[in-house]
Amino acid sequence: MSSRTLSDQAFSRHGWAQALVAVLGGLIAMGVVAALGLWAAGATDLPDGSFPQVIAATVVTAVGGTVELSGDAGALAGTEGGLSVVPLSVTLTGALVIGWGFLRPLRHRAVAGAPELAGWAARIAALWLLALLALALTARHTFEISLGDETLGDLGDLFGITPEVGFSTDVPSTVLIGLVWLAGVLVLALLVSRGAPLPGRLLRLQPSVRPAAHAVVRLLLACVVIGLVVALAVAATRGHPAETFAVILLGLPNVAWLALTIGLGATWDGRVNGPFGLPMPRVLDEVLRTPDVSTLNLGTLAEHDGRVWWLVVVDAVLLLAAAFAMAALSPARIRAWQHAVHLAVALALAVLMVCLMVRIDARIGLSVLGIGDLGEGFSGQVLLRPRLWSTLGLALLWGLVTGFAGALLARGVRRRGGTDR
Repeated sequence: MSSRTLSDQAFSRHGWAQALVAVLGGLIAMGVVAALGLWAAGATDLPDGSFPQVIAATVVTAVGGTVELSGDAGALAGTEGGLSVVPLSVTLTGALVIGWGFLRPLRHRAVAGAPELAGWAARIAALWLLALLALALTARHTFEISLGDETLGDLGDLFGITPEVGFSTDVPSTVLIGLVWLAGVLVLALLVSRGAPLPGRLLRLQPSVRPAAHAVVRLLLACVVIGLVVALAVAATRGHPAETFAVILLGLPNVAWLALTIGLGATWDGRVNGPFGLPMPRVLDEVLRTPDVSTLNLGTLAEHDGRVWWLVVVDAVLLLAAAFAMAALSPARIRAWQHAVHLAVALALAVLMVCLMVRIDARIGLSVLGIGDLGEGFSGQVLLRPRLWSTLGLALLWGLVTGFAGALLARGVRRRGGTDR
């Protein structure tokens, strides 16, 4: 029996049952993390038993889906709103579980053909498509808003105004973006895993791509671990444990990766007003809660807390460690300047992903009889967006410098065969 036939027989066992385990495992893990985070944030107090729908909406946004806010307050009133935010703790959990489920049946393979990998990924994608449709159809609900007992409430009673605010998903865009998200997770899993099989034609890319991808993903995960340690220390020493755990379970990578870019020297623009704010440390809220759009960078943060300069030191240490690990896992023939280029490209792509996923744009408003936003109890805005091109330029510069330095440090320990063995 040929090795090709043995390979096909081995891969044929990776059927629908394994795909179902991967998809269900990812969904259950994401749902549990989202439910615990929303519970810590007090979402269980929402009316009309809407907690399951809110969990579904959170999972939808975690995979890049679109949740639309809508309202109906009668002929004499109006509501408006929009929401664009990704709870990256939920996203990261799902990506890790699904990536593990995708790679596990392949762990004993040396080489896999492109049709084999495509067929295995297609099974997961088909089940994921059904899951996305179920989530998108579940994630919808409408709430009534109380206008209170004072003048605004009297106006509502007089004109029969009962404002309602609801949310729903854009099913086509949710399905499309969710499938793109899954494809990104599966491709990244293949690139990062040193033992996952690749098609024969792609093996020549392994020495240059895999060490850099592996090092940058470990860098991002290290940032999350450091953020977790800091968050637990804050919860233990400064109180407010429920709020802190809500941040951990919903937005820890949002905070950690934002801090990573700021430590690189990046600048973000943002604003917070109204009854809600960012699930982030107090110093960020102080900088951003202004009448106009504020600038968020090392300088503006240092005006409130000088300890933010340590972000530069932490970034430098983490990037040097990543560069050292990348060079140590690479073949000895790769030169230092090539390591620098590899890390620069990988870091720039990672920072681009962070900029696209950490940005926030959320607004809700209510007006009655043509009167605009009726106080902070009924309207608010959260805005956070990067200055993209300067941020990517800084990532390239940091990657070039630390990649070159890490390659020099790894010269004495790098094995001659490297990943070419």
